[in-house]
Amino acid sequence: MCATEHEGGRGKRGRGHRGGSCGAPWEHGRAAFGPFGPPFGEGPPFGGRGHGRGRARRGDVRASILALLKDRPMHGYEMIQEIAERSGGAWKPSPGSVYPTLQLLEDEGLIASENDGGKRLFALTEAGRAEAGTGPDAPWEEAGRGIDWEAMNEIRKAGGGLIEAFRQVWATGSPEQREKALGVVNDARKRLYLILAEED
Repeated sequence: MCATEHEGGRGKRGRGHRGGSCGAPWEHGRAAFGPFGPPFGEGPPFGGRGHGRGRARRGDVRASILALLKDRPMHGYEMIQEIAERSGGAWKPSPGSVYPTLQLLEDEGLIASENDGGKRLFALTEAGRAEAGTGPDAPWEEAGRGIDWEAMNEIRKAGGGLIEAFRQVWATGSPEQREKALGVVNDARKRLYLILAEED
């Protein structure tokens, strides 16, 4: 059986099943795709933990929060979304970096919070507004500098097209067609890695 089973409170994961009806192979991890792993979808620019994130310098979270709150009071989650949007998707700070920074700023007396429908709404204090006035207006822009957005869009389009084609074959194809599709994707991934090994 391919579905996850629970016996005695413990989960037991089934192995990838070729040609069966147990779902797409990317649901079963690297093994189903051989030594080269799943086709795209992992890491930038297609997804995974690195999707759409730039490397921000230390202190950017603090500066960005102060800059955002100059506009209006915001919730923590709203700040994360705003930074991602204003940076063009180049940087989306994690809750693990934003919320501790908010607490630190509040401890320093630069921001204050109040309960707003079960969420904390943050706003600058007088001291915080003075501090924000000395900082950059858009510190998140630094994360997106040097990125070729046109090329990134082309890469995403190409990768998305391949993923969609594979999904179609896996959803409607016969076991033999699925097997061929796996071979095509594995071969494509292998060829991409081999590009890096080519000598100039």
